[in-house]
Amino acid sequence: MMKSEKISPRDKRLLGQIQGDLTLGLTPFAQVGRKAGWKEEVLLHRIRGFVRRGLIRRFGAILRHQKAGYQGNVMAVWKVPEDRIPRVSREAVSFPAVSHCYLRAPVPEWPFNLYTMIHGQDEKDCRRIAGEIAKKTGIRNYRLLFSKREHKKSSMTYF
Repeated sequence: MMKSEKISPRDKRLLGQIQGDLTLGLTPFAQVGRKAGWKEEVLLHRIRGFVRRGLIRRFGAILRHQKAGYQGNVMAVWKVPEDRIPRVSREAVSFPAVSHCYLRAPVPEWPFNLYTMIHGQDEKDCRRIAGEIAKKTGIRNYRLLFSKREHKKSSMTYF
């Protein structure tokens, strides 16, 4: 968001309604629209405007993996050559067990630039899935960072 841009009270109310958990279902924005008194198409048009204006960068999903039946959880970090990032990231996210995929700037002491969150039945399952990703992508330089403890799992609240 531009520093000089003002947010109207109407926009603050709408942003407040979409910043937390959305209702599970095929049309979560239709339900938000009903609560706000707007048609879904109008609401989505307004949200797209928020994105264009920089008020919203993205929507994210929080997977409560234990409730979904997954006890295994690992962040796999990959050292991917720059020219292969688009293909490797597409192949990695094609795995249903991958819930997140991020590109980060590597540093000399930590050369890994692609991060994927893998969920499996257990640690062994996560290792197997990472091995399958390595085989499919041809990337052999990776590390597995298993979660020891979950500290926070909630959406940001601004309004």
